[in-house]
Amino acid sequence: MTLFRFLALPAVLVFVLLLLVANEYAQARPGRRFADVAYVPTTEAGFDTERHRLDVYAPRQRAASAYPVVVFIHGGSWTSGNKDFYSFIGRRLAKQGVVAVVINYRLAPAVQVPAMADDCARAVQWTYQHIAEYGGDPQRLFTMGHSAGGGLAALLAADNELFARRGLATNPVRGAILDDPAGLDMYDYLRKMKYDGDEKYLVPFGPDQAVWKAMSPMYHITAATPPFLLFVGGETYPSISSSSELFRQKLRRLGHEPQFSVLAGKKHVPMVLQLYWKDNVIYQALLKFVGPTTQLPTTTTPAAVPATSAK
Repeated sequence: MTLFRFLALPAVLVFVLLLLVANEYAQARPGRRFADVAYVPTTEAGFDTERHRLDVYAPRQRAASAYPVVVFIHGGSWTSGNKDFYSFIGRRLAKQGVVAVVINYRLAPAVQVPAMADDCARAVQWTYQHIAEYGGDPQRLFTMGHSAGGGLAALLAADNELFARRGLATNPVRGAILDDPAGLDMYDYLRKMKYDGDEKYLVPFGPDQAVWKAMSPMYHITAATPPFLLFVGGETYPSISSSSELFRQKLRRLGHEPQFSVLAGKKHVPMVLQLYWKDNVIYQALLKFVGPTTQLPTTTTPAAVPATSAK
């Protein structure tokens, strides 16, 4: 079977995600959701009214100091996925004292991965410039992603040029949390074309090997790259487990020892579905990684509300 099948959102995953989202709206909400915020000017040529949007999940109450910030990037083989499926991640993080930003980005075949990476960088740039309005600390901004989103989260942390071309002198990402990441080395993967159907990856990545390499975080990490928190399923796909291990080894050679955990028995899809439960091992490690988190107050003083409407 091909990696393409594994990374696309299968019908069963969509069904489970929709159930989780429905359950979220049936429960009391510990935070505030600011939905469908445009991170690209709506007047800009090429603005995509669906894909150039993000949701902010902020703790409901004020705190003495700003909260850490996590930007979550969904997976889906660079061809599918939607931020609305992952509201449970935003709410779980907000409940634990983290401002979460869950983003959309354009997908193939409409665009290829370089444009997706630019969209994600623009979403991070918007977050860096505006998250203080929602109680977040722009100096403690982290990326997080599952599957293809994990590869993009790693690329944002490693490739400073994505932000330099947008006018940021320094990369605002302070670290990345990778949940069963795909695409860490698409240059190697696409040159080998080991599996039936791998030509489908040429839709999001195109035929140019220079692009494959440029979009692979493996070739951007340096001694100055911020830290990584990396989780891999013990029963995930061989391409993910092997590329994650090689990524870990390169970080070690550069003087970084990433926090690396293999979760026994976990397959690729359950690696993201487990984030529905706030006490799971990924959140436990994440809170230490981005911390210290601010202790949520016990009073009912509401957090400041920016101009965007809250839900």
